Amino acid sequence: MRKNLRVAAYAICVRDGQLLLARSPAPGGGFEWVLPGGGMEHGEDPYDTVVREVEEETGYRVEPTGLLGVDSVRRTVPGRLGGQVDHHGVALVYEARITGGELRYEANGSTDMAAWHPMDRVAELTRVPMVGKGLSLWRERPAAGRIPAAGS
Repeated sequence: MRKNLRVAAYAICVRDGQLLLARSPAPGGGFEWVLPGGGMEHGEDPYDTVVREVEEETGYRVEPTGLLGVDSVRRTVPGRLGGQVDHHGVALVYEARITGGELRYEANGSTDMAAWHPMDRVAELTRVPMVGKGLSLWRERPAAGRIPAAGS
């Protein structure tokens, strides 16, 4: 079975009781909200990844103020050429503050818009699981830097 490792860095940006999210096309149609961030390029530092990705997806320049934690997910997924792929995703979640720029939408990228959402309404959005995981890390700030898996 082919193996795939993807390392990514995401930002939790909270301002005035609102969370910054980006919107991405969902598999099978529709859209889902995601944390701004994305895949690390070879040789790139994760800190630099989150700064670059947030600016690409939202137009904002950010300063990561702390590493909240790491999420690690492993699952078997269908391969593009048939067969199965053993996929391992590692996500580093940073808290970040906006230091400049203006909200704008990404052109020709993995997202099509960005928006601020009231924290008390985020649970109502169609969103990827990483949004909830990131918010748990932000709220709980676990010393070990991870949220225990369900049933742990």
